[in-house]
Amino acid sequence: MTNSLAGPQQAAALGTGVGPVLEKFGNVERVAVLRGGGLGDLLFAYPALSALAAAYPDASITLLGLPMHAELLRDRPGPVSDVEILPYASGVRPGQEDGKATADFFAAMRSRRFDLAVQVHGGGRNSNPFLLNLGARHTVGTRTPDAVHLERTLPYIYYQNEFLRALEVVGLAGAAPVSLEPRLAVTEEETTAGHRITGAESAPLVVIHPGATDPRRRWPTSSFAEIAAQAARDGSRVIIVGDDGDASLADEIVRLAQPAAGAAAKRIRSLAGQLTLRELPGVLSVATVVVGNDSGPRHLAQAVGTPTVGIYWIGNSINAGAMGRMLHRVHLSWTTQCPVCGVDVTQVGWTAERCEHDDSFVQQVQPGEVYEDLRELTATSLLLRGR
Repeated sequence: MTNSLAGPQQAAALGTGVGPVLEKFGNVERVAVLRGGGLGDLLFAYPALSALAAAYPDASITLLGLPMHAELLRDRPGPVSDVEILPYASGVRPGQEDGKATADFFAAMRSRRFDLAVQVHGGGRNSNPFLLNLGARHTVGTRTPDAVHLERTLPYIYYQNEFLRALEVVGLAGAAPVSLEPRLAVTEEETTAGHRITGAESAPLVVIHPGATDPRRRWPTSSFAEIAAQAARDGSRVIIVGDDGDASLADEIVRLAQPAAGAAAKRIRSLAGQLTLRELPGVLSVATVVVGNDSGPRHLAQAVGTPTVGIYWIGNSINAGAMGRMLHRVHLSWTTQCPVCGVDVTQVGWTAERCEHDDSFVQQVQPGEVYEDLRELTATSLLLRGR
């Protein structure tokens, strides 16, 4: 028999976390956590992974994720013991599905005899049946009304902070929060590489990430360029980062910013498309402040302890905005209608289809206001680092 947290009959609430913390399962030695998606999606789940590690200290935790997750977490201290790469599967990992590869994956996972499987991958329409195929003794996760039940579930409501959603899920398994935001250990080798890549100058280092998977979350390059030019004129070094897909955006920012920076133009450069995923944490960790859209690198900067200024559409800020304000600032665009067709863009997630337009939702955010926070956080960051 299954039940919902809305009316739990099988487990008493023993404590309070993000929602009730239920009784822990007994004899848990092997835990699987399903979390596909991008870099930011992994970091959304990180506080929940830490909570599971604290609740079940003798258990191994296997992340069912993507190659980028495996690369980032390889040999890194933290709650994850190992990463198993997900097969291509609808709603779990987009791509060309291979029936044999999927069958082999499930056979291998069932042979590991997981005691607990945790679903923190969306509303469960696709991810809950996937999780049940692991054959774990106990299962917990979220579900939309049309998703199959797990042993313990809670309702998936689209507008909820993703860190807190994942923490609420693991509370179903008796795991209380130990941190509300991700904390990713940076190795000495990564820090050394960060200094080597960015240079040995003592001037403040501003790192900008202009990309985002959804183009509607991207602040205009002209706005980033204004920030870059002002920071350079004020004595900071400015580096733009991103993957290969962000290189053209970064080049445009440099092209616009350098003339405006005048004599400080050489302080602005791009490393977009040049850094590996193993180098990025080191670069972000030695930055004074990181400025970016709602994107994986901004979340990673927060996780390694660097102050950030984020540009967010209001809906995304509910799901993915930083909670603290001492080290993290969030600038909001209050757009509620598509700038092109006028459709209501607040109806998102599994309940509604998006229109076909990709015009920015965040272009109304003013560079001057962003720079004021960048300037203030630069001073805070230098003070905290004893400089």
